[in-house]
Formats: sequence, structure tokens, C-alpha cells
Amino acid sequence: MTSASPNFIEQASLWNGPSGDVWVQQQPVLDRMFQPMETLLVNAVRERRANRVLDVGCGTGATTLALSQALGTQGRCTGVDISAAMIAAAKARAQQRGSTAEFVCADAGAYPFEPASFDMVVSRLGVMFFEQPEQAFANLRRAAVDDASLCFIAWRGMEENPFMTTAERAAGTLLPNLPARQPDAPGQFAFANRDRVTALLKSGGWSDIAIEPIDLVCTFPESELIGYFTRLGPVGLALRQADDRLRNQIIEKVRPAYDAFVDGADVRYTAACWLIRARVPQRPR
Repeated sequence: MTSASPNFIEQASLWNGPSGDVWVQQQPVLDRMFQPMETLLVNAVRERRANRVLDVGCGTGATTLALSQALGTQGRCTGVDISAAMIAAAKARAQQRGSTAEFVCADAGAYPFEPASFDMVVSRLGVMFFEQPEQAFANLRRAAVDDASLCFIAWRGMEENPFMTTAERAAGTLLPNLPARQPDAPGQFAFANRDRVTALLKSGGWSDIAIEPIDLVCTFPESELIGYFTRLGPVGLALRQADDRLRNQIIEKVRPAYDAFVDGADVRYTAACWLIRARVPQRPR
């Protein structure tokens, strides 16, 4: 058996530790922020008339639950995520709502799904963290029936998403050891390169690949802004080890950097993403 790579172990540790816990805590803010993406994916599933859907990197389950509701009693939606904390939160939400959505805590890139068990695979910002994306997309291909659809949303480049790097740029002098973002490495902007995404999907056995740039307006309450940048992202990760003095300095330095994104009682920004579609080729008869 091949041992897990250091990058995979790091990702698994983060999502089953502080990062996963914070996403659970920030669930209401993140769900509101990414509502336009949820709506887009629900509409895509309806257009495809799919009834067996896999939601990859489902987090705390917002999109999975919305898809399950849209599919009704004749459909089935399964969410998969590597974070035990987020899956536990997703299951609790499903139970509270009486939803038939199912959730699996696993690495979607390697989990032994039943072959040909889904007619559509979707993801809201959940596929950029694969350690071995070619193998991951091949695994999802095996889980899909012939002519199944793939539809996922991924971030474009950092330069097109200034909101997402505002905190680390503003805090740079106070946090000089923040790790630099690595192009193509597992993480938020791993799929910024359109040609690379096309190559990965082809290698994984997907065809009819279409990659469309989309700009989505995302909002959340301004009252949640400080909590957002002090808990999430590279700055949030660094602040877990900071004392109160440094934390207060970071807040004083970083909060004004977001002024351009504040619109009254809301924070408003444009998420520059790719809408990526593909399908499983039909086998010749």
C-alpha cells in the first residue's frame, strides 16, 4: 500500500482539526456568502434531470441539502468530505430537517464508491484540494454512469479575487512568515489555470469539457467581517498561535483594508470563478 504524502497528511490534519472546526463555527456566514453558487448548482442538476447526485467536498452540507430537496423523494444526493467535524454538522442538519441526504466522511479522490452509482457529480469549491487530482477525477469517473455529468465551481486566479487575499496582504508586515500561495498546489487557487484543469479532466476520463468564467456577487453581514478574517484563511490560521497584543494589531491593520468591500451593513465582493462542466463518454454498443 502506498503511504500518504506529507501534503495529504497536512490537508487531512487541517480539515480534521482547526480548519474544520472553524468552518463549522462559521457555517451561517459561509452559507450566506456562497448562496449564489448553491443556486447555480441546484439549477444545473435540475437542467440535467439527474436523480443520483454526488456532492464532492460538501463541507457542512448546505449544497447537498439543497440538492436533496430539489431532487425530491425520487432522487438521492450524497455528500462526501474529508472533515469529520463538518460531516457531523451536515448529518445533524439533515436530521433536523428530515432530509434524505446522505453523508460520507472520506477522501473523495480515493474512496471506493460503488461503480456507476451516480448520474451527476457536483462540487462547490471542493475539488481544488485533491493531492492527486488526476487519480481523483478518475475515481469520480468510475463512480459515475455512462453519460453522467460533472459540474463544479472553482476559483480563478488570486489576481482576479482580491477580496480573498486582502487580509494576508494587509497583515504582511506583522506576519512576515505567512506561507506564500503555491500555484497548482492543493488549495484555494489550485485550478486557476484553465488549461491545467482541462488536462486533469481528460486524464481522469472525462470528455466534452467546457470551462466558463463566471463572476458571482457574494455578501455577508459586515458585523461578521472581523470574525471572518481572524478565523479563516492564512491569517486566521496564523492568529491561532498569536497573543492578544498581536491579534489586536492585526485587526487594526487589516480591517480598514476591507473598506472598499463594505456596502452599508453588508460586505460585498465579486467571486471570480470557473464553472466547469464535463461528462462521461458513452461506451460504444
